[in-house]
Amino acid sequence: MTHLSRRDLLRASGAGLLTLSAGGALAACGGSNGSGSSGGDAATGTITVWSWTSAADALRGVVPAFEKDNPGIKVDVQDVGNPAIWDKITVGLAAGGQGLADVLHIGCDYLPGYLEKFPNGLADLSALGADAHKDKFAKGLWPVVTDKDGKARALPWEVNAQGFFYRKDMFDRAKLDPTTFETWDDVIAGADAFKAANPGVGVLGINKPGTPGPDVDFLQSLMQQQGAFFFDLKGDITLTSPECVRALTLVKRLNDAGLVIETPGSTAWRTQMKDSQLGAGPQPSWAAHYIETKFPDLSGNWRLTRPPAVTPGGKRTAIVNTTHLAVAGSSPRRTAAWKFVEYALTRADSVNAMFKAGSVFPALTAAYQDPIYSEPSAYYGGQPVLKTFTDLLSEGGDATNYSGDYARALKLVSDAQTKVLVKGGDPAEALQDAAKQLAQQTGRKIK
Repeated sequence: MTHLSRRDLLRASGAGLLTLSAGGALAACGGSNGSGSSGGDAATGTITVWSWTSAADALRGVVPAFEKDNPGIKVDVQDVGNPAIWDKITVGLAAGGQGLADVLHIGCDYLPGYLEKFPNGLADLSALGADAHKDKFAKGLWPVVTDKDGKARALPWEVNAQGFFYRKDMFDRAKLDPTTFETWDDVIAGADAFKAANPGVGVLGINKPGTPGPDVDFLQSLMQQQGAFFFDLKGDITLTSPECVRALTLVKRLNDAGLVIETPGSTAWRTQMKDSQLGAGPQPSWAAHYIETKFPDLSGNWRLTRPPAVTPGGKRTAIVNTTHLAVAGSSPRRTAAWKFVEYALTRADSVNAMFKAGSVFPALTAAYQDPIYSEPSAYYGGQPVLKTFTDLLSEGGDATNYSGDYARALKLVSDAQTKVLVKGGDPAEALQDAAKQLAQQTGRKIK
C-alpha cells in the first residue's frame, strides 16, 4: 500500500464513520455497548492481528523476535485490506466483539468513534500496564488513545506531522527563501514575486468545490497548528472558535493572493507536481518518501522546512494523522495480545525495524535517536529530511479529537470552504452555519 493511499483512505473514511455515528443499523445489531464480556486474559496461545498491506508486512517482521522472547505465544498477522478492515472491525464491535482479531490496527478518525459507541469494545490497556508508557510517545497522542475515564484503549504506532515541502528552484527564481518564513503572512507577502518568477504555478493546490470528496487537509492542519479542530476533547463543536475562523480566513487570503490553484479530485496534485505546476506542498511525513519515489526526475529541486506559523510566535507543529494498535475487549487472550502490542510499539528497535520495512513513521520518540533520522538525502539536496519531522514531533502537537461525528463535520467544513473559495463567502459566517448544522445533526453543543 502506498503512502498516498493511506492518506487518501484516512481522508475518505467518512462513509464508515457516518454509519457509526448515525447510531442506526449497527447499533441495532445488538451488543452496541461493546461489552466484550466473552473476553479473557490468557497469557499464551495464538493471537491474530488485523492490519493492512505495508503495515501488516512491517508487523510480520517483529514476530520472529517476539515469539523467541515470549515462548508460548504465536502471532498470526493478517492483511485484511484497507478499507475492508474498517467494516470488519465496526461490524465485530457492533456484534459484541464476535469474530474480531485479538489485535486491531485502527486509524485516528475511527478510534474516537469506537470509544464513544462501543466503550468496552477495546480492552482496558491501563489495567495491563500501558500507563507506564504514556510519556514515551510524541506529545499530544496520549489523550487520543484514552477514553473519557482516562483509560488507555490503544497505543500510538504511526504519527504524521505536517511539513512544508517546496521547490527550491522556483523560490530561488523569485529570490525567496521559505526557511525564513515565520508565518503564512510571509508567504502571502512574497506572492507577487513568486508569481512573476513562476507564471501559472501555484504554491498550494486545493480542490475548491470539494467534489467528489472533501479537501480540507490543509485547513485542518492550520487549525491543528493552533491547538484547535472541529471538536474539543469533550466533544463540543468548536468551528466558531477564533482559531478555526482564523484558519479559514488564511486559506481565503492565500487564494485571493493567487497562490492557490484548482486541484480537481484527490489525486490531481500528483500530476501538477510532476508537471511543475505546484511550487510547494504542505504534506505529512509520508510524503518525503512518496515524492522521492514518484518524481525521480525532480531530484535536487525539492526541499523541506517547518510549516510557517499561523500567528507570530505560534506553533509550527501539526500532527495531522495517526494510527494505533488496540486489543479487542472480546479477545480470550488479552494479556498475550497486550504483550505483542507492547513489544512492537514501545521498543525503539521494533518500531524502527517496522519503519524501515513499511515506512510507518513511529510515534515512539526514543526511536528518533537512530542514525536513519539524520541521514542526508541526495534527492532533497543533502537535507536530512526526516530530522525536520523528528524535530517537529519533539516540540509536540496538540491532541485532536476526531470524535464519532468526524464524517459529518468533514462534509460541512468542506462545504464552508467551498462557500468561501468559490462563492466569495465570509469565513466566520460560513463556519457559523456549519456549526449550527453540525449541532442539529449530532446533538452536540457549540462551545
